Amino acid sequence: MKALSLLIRTLLVYTISNITQISPKEGWQVYSSAQDPDGRCICTVVAPEQNLCSRDAKSRQLRQLLEKVQNMSQSIEVLNLRTQRDFQYVLKMETQMKGLKAKFRQIEDDRKTLMTKHFQELKEKMDELLPLIPVLEQYKTDAKLITQFKEEIRNLSAVLTGIQEEIGAYDYEELHQRVLSLETRLRDCMKKLTCGKLMKITGPITVKTSGTRFGAWMTDPLASEKNNRVWYMDSYTNNKIVREYKSLADFVSGAESRTYNLPFKWAGTNHVVYNGSLYFNKYQSNIIIKYSFDMGRVLAQRSLEYAGFHNVYPYTWGGFSDIDLMADEIGLWAVYATNQNAGNIVISQLNQDTLEVTKSWSTGYPKRSAGESFMICGTLYVTNSHLTGAKVYYSYSTKTSTYEYTDIPFHNQYFHISMLDYNARDRALYAWNNGHQVLFNVTLFHIIKTEDDT
Repeated sequence: MKALSLLIRTLLVYTISNITQISPKEGWQVYSSAQDPDGRCICTVVAPEQNLCSRDAKSRQLRQLLEKVQNMSQSIEVLNLRTQRDFQYVLKMETQMKGLKAKFRQIEDDRKTLMTKHFQELKEKMDELLPLIPVLEQYKTDAKLITQFKEEIRNLSAVLTGIQEEIGAYDYEELHQRVLSLETRLRDCMKKLTCGKLMKITGPITVKTSGTRFGAWMTDPLASEKNNRVWYMDSYTNNKIVREYKSLADFVSGAESRTYNLPFKWAGTNHVVYNGSLYFNKYQSNIIIKYSFDMGRVLAQRSLEYAGFHNVYPYTWGGFSDIDLMADEIGLWAVYATNQNAGNIVISQLNQDTLEVTKSWSTGYPKRSAGESFMICGTLYVTNSHLTGAKVYYSYSTKTSTYEYTDIPFHNQYFHISMLDYNARDRALYAWNNGHQVLFNVTLFHIIKTEDDT
């Protein structure tokens, strides 16, 4: 009982002392802001997590406070039951005391003849009363504790009233609805902030350890929120089997839902699933294949003109990684090299239905010097190695047709990366790291402008 009492008192003190320290700006940060030459406000921010609103300090503290008050009320109810039980002991003791008093009178009336007999009975009655002494003491303590709790509840109610006044006298349900509404608006805003410049890569998070040193795993960036299927393609050659899992949890546990036997072997590990179809490079060719998972057949195939293949222009690790297919917020892309561009990287945007090249950009970065690459918002990011110490070293913007050298390190935890692709829905990098399937988080640099900007 004392432990329970101490716990409840500590809970109350913690609640009261912390709830008065709420900062209205807790959890929100501004990356930077400025004004352009015309005086218009331009804010540059790192997009927050989509569930940030649900962690607003005031609503969170208020919710925790209400939960603690509820818990405290339940504890007091338990204490009250305990007190009622102790009261029954007290009543029993009162009865026994009355019996004891009668015995004393009887002894006094017949002190000589019945002394021995009554003395033994008196001793037995006293033995029965001994356990009730600590119960009586506890009963007094519990009664005092209830009085203290009533006072603390009164203080806690005053704090709650102050918080309600500070946030505008809204009750919790109304406040919660306002938070949900704000979160919805924030998510709508986030959808408009799909594009940004890569600033940082963190992680990795190891999802699973399986397969050979080389392979690919992926999800569909255009899938609905309820569709979380994972596809798994082990090795970079001599394989046609694609394994499907209904969710990431099934992938981790190995609960395979379906297997696809492709009509052609693939080359490399640079495949992509986009809008329900798998795009891959046909083995020993520069032909791109579009395979529909739902229909179970090839929907389109086309040769990527002049593209090197079969380890003519691979990434630094080899593995027939000449042609890299990828997707971002803008669409479907192919990254490769040609003799016409002196073995340097060529970026081509593809029509997802016909696989025709809609536009191409020729860069000056040698394909054989690239460890891996990925597209974010129409910008190609290239790493300088597939081994330990790798970093994003070069980027090329298809929007401005310009490049720059960068220095964005990331942790190559298992020393050998053979696949690195961006997923726009998850805003994460999927990687195959020496037989480990891992995820990297990315931080993007967004420019938020006023509606007057063109």
